Amino acid sequence: MELNISGLKPVKETKKDELEGGTEKVIIIGAGPAGMSAALYAARAELSPLLLTGTQIGGQIALSHIVENYPGFPEGTGGADLTELFQKHAEKFGARFEFDHVTSVDLSKRPYLVNTYSKQFKAETLILATGASPVHLNVPGETELTGKGVSYCGTCDGFFFKNKKVIVVGGGDSAMEEGLFLTRFASSVTVVHRRNELRAGAFLSNKAKSHPKMDFIWNSVITEIIGENAVEAVRLKNVVTGEEYIHSIDGVFIFIGHHPNTEMYKDYLNLDENGYIQTDTSLKTELPGVFVAGEIADPTYRQVITSAGMGAAAAIQATRYLEKIED
Repeated sequence: MELNISGLKPVKETKKDELEGGTEKVIIIGAGPAGMSAALYAARAELSPLLLTGTQIGGQIALSHIVENYPGFPEGTGGADLTELFQKHAEKFGARFEFDHVTSVDLSKRPYLVNTYSKQFKAETLILATGASPVHLNVPGETELTGKGVSYCGTCDGFFFKNKKVIVVGGGDSAMEEGLFLTRFASSVTVVHRRNELRAGAFLSNKAKSHPKMDFIWNSVITEIIGENAVEAVRLKNVVTGEEYIHSIDGVFIFIGHHPNTEMYKDYLNLDENGYIQTDTSLKTELPGVFVAGEIADPTYRQVITSAGMGAAAAIQATRYLEKIED
């Protein structure tokens, strides 16, 4: 794949002997499966990578109650437990974790600059693995009632809905996984989906449909979330008939997708129409020594194992790049 760099800020290539002191060989931005796998592979290459975690180590996986499809765990494993294992594995070989949040980058010249809340770092190579964030409904009441009955994480907030009625918005794997988890606490889980069939895989779809606590409202969307100090009801609209009505509920859990966290790279890297970073087949960007991994470049698969694989590949490419410029 040939990358188009027209319209982007040019980068000034810096020779090896011009690199400033204190420059990190590899900086990884993001501590999800992609970032931590990249840290492991870069550490095993004896590059002493620095991983900047952001506000949450583990990314979305840390919020998953159980991960059932990661190889080597036939009985499943907790998302937080898997996160801890990833970190320990990377640190064992010399990866360094800095618990700080990146606020901006300057990719106009090498060494690249990475600014955080507390300091500035310089990097010969970068691996960008900042993941994706939940998509919102953008309806009245959503923002005002977030944390007051509106949630984007069943694992985080399910406990607070014991014996209450909740709605899950969405029809994919994440929605069904979270909905099934919520049945541990809620008295009922109603799935609201804008289509007349689920997008989730067969196993999860069948499991959800057969669960006694779960029911479904098809061909419908939420147009308003209603409540004063907490969620009390939602306004539903049938997208086929146009009918609208009020549905009483105690909580709304929204799982309708994610958008990539790529805003701070837009002046330097090519993004597609949905904001995902464009790369060649080797996870290289148009900038020398800048690689990407995980959901900021993957709108298709978005699995723990695929993100981890991308992280490993990006680290291998960064290693080869450093070997080349040091020859």
